[in-house]
Amino acid sequence: MAELKLNEEILQEFERGLNPQNLQISTIPCQVLGYGEISTVLQINEEQTIAAKRMPLFSTTAGAEKYAENYQNYCDRLREAGLKVPEDITISVRGHGDLTVLYILQKQLPPERFCHKLIHSETEIFLNEMVLRIVQDIEKIWTYNQNHQQKIELAIDGQLSNWVLLESGELLFIDTSTPLMHENGIEVLDPELLLKSAPSFLRWLIRWQFLDDVMSRYYDPHLVYTDLIANLFKEQCPDLVDPWIKAINSATKGRVISLSRNKIESYYKEDKLIWSLFLALRRIDRFIKMKLMQQRYEFVLPGKIKR
Repeated sequence: MAELKLNEEILQEFERGLNPQNLQISTIPCQVLGYGEISTVLQINEEQTIAAKRMPLFSTTAGAEKYAENYQNYCDRLREAGLKVPEDITISVRGHGDLTVLYILQKQLPPERFCHKLIHSETEIFLNEMVLRIVQDIEKIWTYNQNHQQKIELAIDGQLSNWVLLESGELLFIDTSTPLMHENGIEVLDPELLLKSAPSFLRWLIRWQFLDDVMSRYYDPHLVYTDLIANLFKEQCPDLVDPWIKAINSATKGRVISLSRNKIESYYKEDKLIWSLFLALRRIDRFIKMKLMQQRYEFVLPGKIKR
């Protein structure tokens, strides 16, 4: 990333002066570009060329470094499979208390070219071609997995907001910050890391009831494509559901169970309920930590999300 202007010194100063619950009063200005389950994507200090993914998860520097190593391996393997991902580097800095905070810096891409934005501005013909491009790239993951005979198995979250189609025609996959992959049948990512953003009083329940599902769904082609089309309900574009089902069923014939609108709509309603409840409980957790326990809450939570 030759034009990189965010170095370790600047990120350390930013982290030291960051107020996760009131970004406007942070020492170095920033704005939110997007939210993940365990990360927040920020533009820091008006640096418009870089998207900084902040991942405040780690109790040790060694843990952050191991995560960064797995992340880099995941990106390298995605490239080996044939996907294009943005230029990137990782930097870890000292957080508040005993935390180490990992930043994943990616080249910032035009927001209007994200695929969940394009579905509101482009023609149906363009969008049908776009989804087939996405499917072609997702299929490269399953081909890669077959070729490696389970020695290495990659997962992918194929939802629309994870893809960027540039005006040049280049398609990029950007959701690389959760390196889900198996090596010799063993999950590389420590599942406990995913729980650190969860309400502390519910981690036992999430570990018991939901963690296996979250960790495994992105290895399953049928669920990956179901989730991709279910995004259309979230993005208020239900008219695209049937043509996209037809396109994906045709493009993946013989590889996945045929998709159906009823099952996808049912999946979306359940997923919407789970994530809406999860966010509400995270806000309760924030209230308990900050107001009742007088502790710092490290995560930046979104406002109301339209689903």
